[in-house]
Amino acid sequence: MAKSEAAEKTPAGKGKLKLILLIVLALLLAIGLSVGATWYFMHSSAQSKPAETAEATSNVKPAAIYEPMAPAFVANYTQNGRQRYMQVSITLLARNQADLDALKVHMPVIRNNLVMLFSGQSFDTLATPVGQEMLRQKATASVQEVAQKEVGKVVVEQLLFTNFVLQ
Repeated sequence: MAKSEAAEKTPAGKGKLKLILLIVLALLLAIGLSVGATWYFMHSSAQSKPAETAEATSNVKPAAIYEPMAPAFVANYTQNGRQRYMQVSITLLARNQADLDALKVHMPVIRNNLVMLFSGQSFDTLATPVGQEMLRQKATASVQEVAQKEVGKVVVEQLLFTNFVLQ
């Protein structure tokens, strides 16, 4: 009976040994493939680096140019029979100085549109940060619309409120 138990354990031990060897062999194969693939891709990317650096430099944005609009805008409006005032200082964010200089010729139109936009606002809306952000986006769209019409392209990337006072 002891011999039959030993005979039964030996084939099971050989089966486990084969399984362990297959797992180790599969792991070595996977490691070898990953090292080979890494080597292949490292050498392919080293040969194409000049093309990639040319693309990367073309995708870099030019430096930001900030142009303050002076004097600050003062708009008044009536809210529930009470006179209200708003003072807003604005700075334009652009990327091309030549285009910005071309847009400066049309500053009277831009200032007029912004004053009209600011005067049409309600105090309750402007008292919230969300309302102020919506007004900033509307003002940006207004300036971009004038730039598109007069210069032929969107010159101003963003319009920034550098001072915002409600009274």
